[in-house]
Amino acid sequence: MMIPEMMNAIIARQPGGPEVLAQVERNVPQPGPGEVLIRIASAGVNRPDILQRNGMPLPPGVTDVLGLEVSGTVAALGAGVDALMPGAPVMALLNGGGYAGYCVARAELCLSVPENLPLAQAAGVPEAAFTVWHNLFELGRLQPGETVLIHGAASGVGTFAIQCAQACGARVVATAGGAEKVAALRQLGVWRAIDRHSEDFVAVILEETQGGGVDVVLDNVGGEYVARNLSVLASGGRHVSLSFMQGAKIELDLQQVMRKGLILTSSTLRPKSAAEKARLAQCISKHLLPLIAAGKIAPVVYHTVPLAQAADAHRILEANANIGKVLLEVAS
Repeated sequence: MMIPEMMNAIIARQPGGPEVLAQVERNVPQPGPGEVLIRIASAGVNRPDILQRNGMPLPPGVTDVLGLEVSGTVAALGAGVDALMPGAPVMALLNGGGYAGYCVARAELCLSVPENLPLAQAAGVPEAAFTVWHNLFELGRLQPGETVLIHGAASGVGTFAIQCAQACGARVVATAGGAEKVAALRQLGVWRAIDRHSEDFVAVILEETQGGGVDVVLDNVGGEYVARNLSVLASGGRHVSLSFMQGAKIELDLQQVMRKGLILTSSTLRPKSAAEKARLAQCISKHLLPLIAAGKIAPVVYHTVPLAQAADAHRILEANANIGKVLLEVAS
């Protein structure tokens, strides 16, 4: 495989709106020890990309090229990599650099692409898979027969979480905004889809469960939603915060937490150590990739746009218009 010296990449020229994204020419990176070079087919677009575009400081040593997940083929191997071969189709979690023609990734964070998953769609898996496995199953400890409430369920992570929960034998209550998104959730087979624009999820859940509530809440809203989430958690329930679009500071009734024996926990993926991410990758390969290969889980792709139009992809996410993942097409 001939590897060029230069490639196209997307950066933010300065903090600001989608219009600050610019396509530039950069040197193709070289894989270091334990790394692989990937010729990118597609890149996933995620909300941390928007935070970076808005000026959020990057971790030390991370490229200013945006992008936290890709799919593609292995183009070259760094020293010490023997588990992958050039030409192998992979999907990978990155610290950055995905909005480009090529990127480097830690070999242990490259997941094999099941044969039934098109390479162009595989970029919609890594960020969702790492997030869902850790938060829903490790922190949330979701078990077969339990009920989980997933907020923002029409997102890329949300649609993936729905499928994972159902595949493990759990019952899913899901919220989203608007009739189109609620219809999409029903198509995914959720037990109860709730339109946050016209329904009170607390009242609906208490009615549908005869007051029993849910066992796990996967929340990306924060703010005043947290108290409402706790009110529908069953005894021993687990509340897992993914993000806090309505604010990080809340008022908490500890009497309710103690009386019901609730657990409140959270995590974020990007700052985790390389060793912790490698551990998660092993769990995903063992538990989730077989479900993808069996057709029980698949990334829901809302729209794919060319790399040069990355600003349009950001506009879709910021308008909350997407049902599933938004991807950038890099190479056919």
